[in-house]
Amino acid sequence: MQLNYKEFLARTAFSKQELLAYSWGDLVADPPIEGCGLLPSPPMLMFDRITEISHKGKRGRIVAEQDISLDDWFFQCHFRKDPVQPGCLGVDAVWQLIGFYAIIRGGKGAGRALGAGEIEFFGQIRPHNKVVRYEIEIKRFSHMAAQDASIAIGSAKVFVDDEEIYSIKDAKAGIFKDIQYTDYPHESKNSLGGTLG
Repeated sequence: MQLNYKEFLARTAFSKQELLAYSWGDLVADPPIEGCGLLPSPPMLMFDRITEISHKGKRGRIVAEQDISLDDWFFQCHFRKDPVQPGCLGVDAVWQLIGFYAIIRGGKGAGRALGAGEIEFFGQIRPHNKVVRYEIEIKRFSHMAAQDASIAIGSAKVFVDDEEIYSIKDAKAGIFKDIQYTDYPHESKNSLGGTLG
């Protein structure tokens, strides 16, 4: 089932099927621009469902869950005889969610991680854990009309089976127009990296 853009912006939760459809660009029937803020596809999509999205003014909240499987791809290589989900993938999940929050608030363009403040790891995710939960308090959402870009900043707590294991302060993600590299692998205007904007 597809959503129109207005219905998409009003949603407060998304199923795994809807997130997969969004990552492939098939969820929103009438996106404001092609490929607007797409999430990464599996295996880099780091959550299975969004259970809560709320906002009031410049602040908000987004909560998502990731189901852990014994044969997840990262356990096969990180590390042999000591499988653990890389902490950087938890940080990436937070950036993915903050970028998605900016899209739900009306950001138009491609999402990019912009940094984070203090990050602490005091636990780990192992193959026999069940569910990871990402809880992010959005401290500020801004649309910058002059640059036609949107930025969201939030602080996150990451839990595994209801036990807090990471904290991430002031994670930032932005949505920018005209930076997508849609004609990969061909050389074109956006085929090289560098500064944004």
